[in-house]
Amino acid sequence: MPSSTTHDRLAVEPITDDDLLFVDDDRFAPGNVAVVTGAASGIGQATALALAANGLSVAATDVDEEGLRETVAEADRLGVDGSVETVVADLTADEDVERIVERAADFGTVRYLANVAGLQHIDAVEDFPMDRYDLMHDVMLRAPLYLSKLVVGRVRRTDDGVGVVGNMASVHGHYVTADKVGYNVSKFGLRGLTQSIAAEGGNGLRAFSVSTGYVKTPLVTDQIPDTADQRGISVDEVIDDVMLGQSRVKEMMDPVDVANLFVFGFSEHGDHLNGGDLLFDGGMTLTYE
Repeated sequence: MPSSTTHDRLAVEPITDDDLLFVDDDRFAPGNVAVVTGAASGIGQATALALAANGLSVAATDVDEEGLRETVAEADRLGVDGSVETVVADLTADEDVERIVERAADFGTVRYLANVAGLQHIDAVEDFPMDRYDLMHDVMLRAPLYLSKLVVGRVRRTDDGVGVVGNMASVHGHYVTADKVGYNVSKFGLRGLTQSIAAEGGNGLRAFSVSTGYVKTPLVTDQIPDTADQRGISVDEVIDDVMLGQSRVKEMMDPVDVANLFVFGFSEHGDHLNGGDLLFDGGMTLTYE
């Protein structure tokens, strides 16, 4: 059986202040709220922590109640200047989506939304189960649109109309790979949502997307040892050749690296980032050997 001495390449170390991007922004204060989906693990959890560390009140939502408790525990360990409040919710239920934003408003003025929650399924187009597609669509496209509708409405009613929607896209929102039709369609759709909000924004209301290659999240790392076993190769070879073969950077990103992009995008330093995409893919999509 193939073995690797570098399974530590899949490990994610606890976040420290040294890992976080801190910005000066008067709106990054406890009276303002960021809604973060998928906040029980991975990029969503890191984003909730990074925004709270920068002083915001974060409405962290996920269907995973235990994972949300871990997010709060991590916020306490970091001693964040803001806070992490949890909202257990199912993004496939409209009443839950509405409750997320209503609950977030209890913590302050809702100005920011990070649509991060996602899931994956691998199958060819002709074999793709439509019930699985429907779930992916509801979580990764419909819920982000509905949450955006609700948050944008609240931003419009603030005194200054300042607010930002950030959407977690992917390199698969730029090009596609085989057997991921549900994921590909969702990520391209998120970029369309981003640009639609930007087209109607202005005067303080913005939207942006974040596109990365492979990130050390449970969605990715859980499948790597199995892939190594199935193909009879090492974990290193899966990372370097199968996953990052087109990338010029041969290590996966940590979730906190992606979280920092949301911090920047939400801040006043991103004022001209409207409809744009932060493509941090290690050269995966736009470079050639």
